[in-house]
Amino acid sequence: MKTTWLFAAVLLLAASAVAQSPTAAPTTTGNAVRGKDLYLAYSCYACHGYNAQTGNGQRLLPPRLNQQQFVLYIRTPRTAGMPPYSAKLISDAQAPDIYAYVLSLPKAPELRDVPMLNQLPQ
Repeated sequence: MKTTWLFAAVLLLAASAVAQSPTAAPTTTGNAVRGKDLYLAYSCYACHGYNAQTGNGQRLLPPRLNQQQFVLYIRTPRTAGMPPYSAKLISDAQAPDIYAYVLSLPKAPELRDVPMLNQLPQ
């Protein structure tokens, strides 16, 4: 049964990845304000940083997952370093809020946009 569920989850991820255009901006049904409270309450920042781009955990920006994939991943992470967050802990209504908060964060600047780096001799 567990193998069947895992296989279905992998197929769902693959289908979602194919369906989502790589140039399309990620969309969410979540609320970023509520998501910020959850991101802090569940200490997501401890691994992903306050900006979702630093820390020892996976960079969350730029997003590589759509909302559905994100929720599936926090339920069944593929790394031992991240604990699974069941629907009893983070509800199906709250998970999109966290995703919305991550999407609301400013992305890191391109290297060419960092003035100090432009001053280095080449």
